Amino acid sequence: MLEPTSTKEPVLLSKEDTPVLLMNETAEKPKANKQLKGFLLAITGATLWGVSGTFGQFLFQQRGVNVEWLITVRMLISGVILLLYAYATNSRQTMSIWKHKKNALQLVVFGITGMVAVQYTYFAAIKHSNAATATILQFAGPVLIAIYLGFKNRKLPGKFEILAIALAVLGTFLLVTHGDMGKLSISKMAFLMGIASAFALAIYTLQPVTLLSKYDSTIVVGWGMFIGGIAFSFIHAPWKVEGVWDGYSLVSAAFIIIFGTLIAFYTYLTAVKLIGGQKSSLLASAEPLSAAVLSVAWLHVPFYAIDWIGSLCIISTVFILSRTGKKA
Repeated sequence: MLEPTSTKEPVLLSKEDTPVLLMNETAEKPKANKQLKGFLLAITGATLWGVSGTFGQFLFQQRGVNVEWLITVRMLISGVILLLYAYATNSRQTMSIWKHKKNALQLVVFGITGMVAVQYTYFAAIKHSNAATATILQFAGPVLIAIYLGFKNRKLPGKFEILAIALAVLGTFLLVTHGDMGKLSISKMAFLMGIASAFALAIYTLQPVTLLSKYDSTIVVGWGMFIGGIAFSFIHAPWKVEGVWDGYSLVSAAFIIIFGTLIAFYTYLTAVKLIGGQKSSLLASAEPLSAAVLSVAWLHVPFYAIDWIGSLCIISTVFILSRTGKKA
């Protein structure tokens, strides 16, 4: 899943984009290496998110693991580790976020309405369908963000926004009906959770913008995960473990928490710092593609030609919206 990115990005890029630096031949190679590193890290992070969704599908559908339990444990463990890292690198800012009442309130709201909502709807959609479908439906989130920003700024959508909206609607239609308006190719619950995850992603991306302009994203997301984990513990306590637990279950759960959350988060944010949020968000299209490929190859999820067409329609909206200057 896409992580919210800091609005401090232009400051990081301004010095590297000057004509003087571009004309300096000695700096050409380091910059090229930096770009390549950023591209590889962005693709790695997005791929790990997609793969972790497939591991989640395995746990829910083949091992009977409770969705709410996995969300609680994932957020608590990841939140604690991220906060420990943040405290080790910037102890003052990690705790000072609570000194201001407005910031503290926004952080709590983000943890509950942003972090919990996006985690639960995404994994619930996986449980009721599959990782590929859930991840692709969630990718409609950037279109919802573009629509919201249009209303907020009282600006009619341009040709690229209209095209993106049309492709998102078409792609969703093909994905959930296979072109037959009389029936759904996935369950109603899967469809509702998938669409809800797209809305949750939009809220999750837009809501913490003010906090991200003041504090490092590791701190904001770390506290968001921890708060969300604490809140969701009242829904399903982390010590109430269900399902069949064998070596495959343990490896899958560990992958989701370590690689699909911590390492994916770190590599993606590092990529944002190196190549910017816009390029990173485009490369994040590796997430639904990796989820689709692994679901088909490993879990033998039926994915037909019309599913791939619908998927490409939705994924292409990220590239189209990038032309308008809006970040996914």
